[in-house]
Amino acid sequence: MAQEQKLRTPVKSIDLKPGAHVHMMGICGTAMASLAGLLKDRGFKVTGSDQNVYPPMSTQLEKIGIKIMEGYKRENLNPRPDLVIVGNVITRSYDEAQALLESDIPFTSLPSAMGELVIANRHSIVVAGTHGKTTTTSLNAWVTDQLGLKPGFMIGGIPKNFDLSYRVPQGDWFVIEGDEYDTAFFDKVPKFIHYRPKSVILTSVEFDHADIYRDLEHVKESFLMLLKLLPEKGVLVTNAEDENIADLLQREKSHLASGGRKVVTFGLNRGDYTAKNVRPTESGVEFEIHRAGRPPHKVRTQLIGEYNVKNALSCFALLETLGFEANQIASAIESFRGVKRRQEIIGRPNDITIIEDFAHHPTAVKQTIETVQARYPRSRVFSVFEPRSATSRRSVFQNEYAEALGVGHAVLLPRPFNQTSIPEDQRFSSEKLMSELKNKGVDANLCESVDGIVSTLKAKAKPGDVILIMSNGGFGGIYEKLLTQLG
Repeated sequence: MAQEQKLRTPVKSIDLKPGAHVHMMGICGTAMASLAGLLKDRGFKVTGSDQNVYPPMSTQLEKIGIKIMEGYKRENLNPRPDLVIVGNVITRSYDEAQALLESDIPFTSLPSAMGELVIANRHSIVVAGTHGKTTTTSLNAWVTDQLGLKPGFMIGGIPKNFDLSYRVPQGDWFVIEGDEYDTAFFDKVPKFIHYRPKSVILTSVEFDHADIYRDLEHVKESFLMLLKLLPEKGVLVTNAEDENIADLLQREKSHLASGGRKVVTFGLNRGDYTAKNVRPTESGVEFEIHRAGRPPHKVRTQLIGEYNVKNALSCFALLETLGFEANQIASAIESFRGVKRRQEIIGRPNDITIIEDFAHHPTAVKQTIETVQARYPRSRVFSVFEPRSATSRRSVFQNEYAEALGVGHAVLLPRPFNQTSIPEDQRFSSEKLMSELKNKGVDANLCESVDGIVSTLKAKAKPGDVILIMSNGGFGGIYEKLLTQLG
């Protein structure tokens, strides 16, 4: 009973003295690692624990001098920290979590700590949605930086323009990736609930995170919470071509229409801001932005793909609506170099281009494959996908993955990452997917291990080919193994 009482009472306000010791459980998560850097830069002593450590966040933590304790052990809380921040990967069954609940050490969640310790009363730009959050957040961080706003930011990836996923704010602005995943085992609300939004970009809404959401309606309920948080005179920028977002806007119509709030829409063909004359360039893509009452404005970006055109549109729409000058916004967008692990070329051994991407939802997988194949029209593209996320390891998108990967030239797939906690009748089947892809005429290969994938690619890939690797994890070190074996 004592444990249950402590479980319900994370600290409601945080009062840390300079140099205080903050310990972070699950520190290698993208957001956790970023917060660790923010706190260290503010002069706190930061320690952390994790397991299954992998780059790029482990590398970032090493770079900034934060040591990672391997495993969730009770002794990680000795010496006693002044505050523990608990990541959402932690369950109360872990030894370290049990030791925390048995102690009197103050604890909180990552989003709550972010809202109170970092965002505070700043103009918080929250980028939310099922797809495109990391790139769009990174782009907004860079553009607001180039506009001279000296923003802080926290991103679920590493922007190439900054080489870190976070920055302590020097001014009154903060840009943050607003994840709809839940906050912690003691705080079951979406992370973005704690991020104090004054401006919101909502990119897209689809069913995802099948481990915590029942269905699409349950997902929509989380985004309705975000819309309700938009303050008076706040700005909401949304995708005009997303039917699920249209439903949310209708439900919150009265709230959004009151208090001087602004709702601005964007889309390739529909919305207040639209993209016309989209065409690829040597370095990326260029297009014209059209909006009522102003002449078209040409924008160039180093990003590729129609979905990145939408990401750029949303950034332009928000910042012009907030009063910034179009030429300055467009110039900053053009100099944005993208995000690590988002269509990032990691090497060209033997003239075989290896591209790494974070895609894991079937919509993102399909868009990524189509974009890369269009980018390299004369190349054979091998699409390698790891079912690793909580949703992709479940059967909920079994048919959707067949459609997504069915657009590929050739597909290689391992068995899903660790399905032991998933009931057998709910597990994603690589074998079933392989059968469906072969029926579609796709060159589909089921490999028992990462080494098997590497061996298959070594035998099949020729100079001029492209290997696209899609995973939201370390994928058994496949990147280094491929570079070595093909080089």
